[in-house]
Amino acid sequence: MTTYAVIYEPAPDGSWSARAADLPVYAVGDTRDEAEREIRSATALHLDHLADSGQPTPVGRSAVGTVTV
Repeated sequence: MTTYAVIYEPAPDGSWSARAADLPVYAVGDTRDEAEREIRSATALHLDHLADSGQPTPVGRSAVGTVTV
């Protein structure tokens, strides 16, 4: 199992978007929980596609942090 950093962002309409920092994977949902389920599913599909086509599984290298200013 590999861990990837995911960025969640709320939209003005109340929905949420999610993107995997180290993969070309994006998802949206009506709620943050739905966006999380969708990004997990999209990530698994992407990794399955890579494996099926003989490509290596990318390593999760990004880190998420916060700053206070």
